[in-house]
Amino acid sequence: MTAAVLRRKACFSITVRRLPPVRTAIAGIAKEARVPIRYTNAVYDEACRRWISDVEVAEIPFIAFTSKAKSKQVSARLIVRRVPDVNPDNQDPLFVVYRYHTVPTNSPLPMLEAEKAHRGHAVVEQVIATIAFNLTRAAGVLASPFHAKATTGTLRAQLINVPARPAHSARRLVLHLPVDWPWETAWTQLAESVRHGPPLAA
Repeated sequence: MTAAVLRRKACFSITVRRLPPVRTAIAGIAKEARVPIRYTNAVYDEACRRWISDVEVAEIPFIAFTSKAKSKQVSARLIVRRVPDVNPDNQDPLFVVYRYHTVPTNSPLPMLEAEKAHRGHAVVEQVIATIAFNLTRAAGVLASPFHAKATTGTLRAQLINVPARPAHSARRLVLHLPVDWPWETAWTQLAESVRHGPPLAA
């Protein structure tokens, strides 16, 4: 996916796990490079006298995709968001424990703008996930009474991951389903409902 983005000279920003190269990069960030920010929905805790969603953001040059061939590695930067873990017992810890969110990106935006833009991805992803869930549930209802109550995993396995062979006939796409496929009736019912619409209620 990232290769396709780069071929089109677009920018990427992706969340990555704290693998050894990422941990090494984080360790190389100077203390003075960290910029404290407060999210607009932060809540000030009077008892602790601090913003409970305080974070620090920093960046450092980074070679992304080092597990791939040299030709596929990308010189980018690593934006690191550091969030202190909240002490549930409201006691002063011996040392502060942080959670890190790491984002390699080749975005030309300034650091804080790039970090904000990446956080916006989460909102879009939630919307996409909700749409996908709702479409899957609707497909199950259209397919059969059994699939109307089936889990999302079952719907994916039986109605979405269809082992069909596509072919063209008279400029039309034809899907050849497997012989004796157990979900043929439900899948055909779904396909016909989508094509012509479900029967209207009386």
